[in-house]
Amino acid sequence: MWWCSKNVMSRLWSSYNRLLETQPLFTKAMTSLVGFTAGDALAQKFVSESDEPYDFMRTARLGSFGFFIHGTTGHYFYGMLDSKLPGTKPATVASKVLIDQTIWNPIFGLMFFGYLNAVEGKSLNDYIAKIQADLKTAVMGSWAVWVPAHTINFAFISPAQRLLYINSIQIGYNVFLSFLGNKKVDDEDDESEADVDASKKEL
Repeated sequence: MWWCSKNVMSRLWSSYNRLLETQPLFTKAMTSLVGFTAGDALAQKFVSESDEPYDFMRTARLGSFGFFIHGTTGHYFYGMLDSKLPGTKPATVASKVLIDQTIWNPIFGLMFFGYLNAVEGKSLNDYIAKIQADLKTAVMGSWAVWVPAHTINFAFISPAQRLLYINSIQIGYNVFLSFLGNKKVDDEDDESEADVDASKKEL
């Protein structure tokens, strides 16, 4: 039984690698779709209020972001990064991590909030308010995860497997990202007002 399972996994891995060679863009897009779908499912299961019904459209929105945006842009960005900075020397790895976290990370946040804003039919003002409220949190909150994760990524992971590795980490990180992406700006304003009122009472 164990041998059969190992054989099946080996075949699936071989098939995945063949698809990376023959259809790299589509394969990476599908990988991101799975990662973002799983991340939102976990977020709704363990982070959202327990009495809230499961929101399938929310999962579809996150999954479609993974397919149309994360997988495709990641394919080109990391491909470009590897072509411009080849190798795994410490200075090269550090440069890649720095570029990823100071340039690509904020761009990714803008795309993430922008995509959700668009598919939810919200206005430009809504998008600006969301960026002002949550972009800094998304970028700075990601450093604790992605600085060490990408250090491993650029030092030890094959370029062809980068997006698979990223999505394996992203499943857990997407719980946070999904929560942040679906949090209403009004809720943040209410929390701030409550904090101000509490401070006044203490005075």
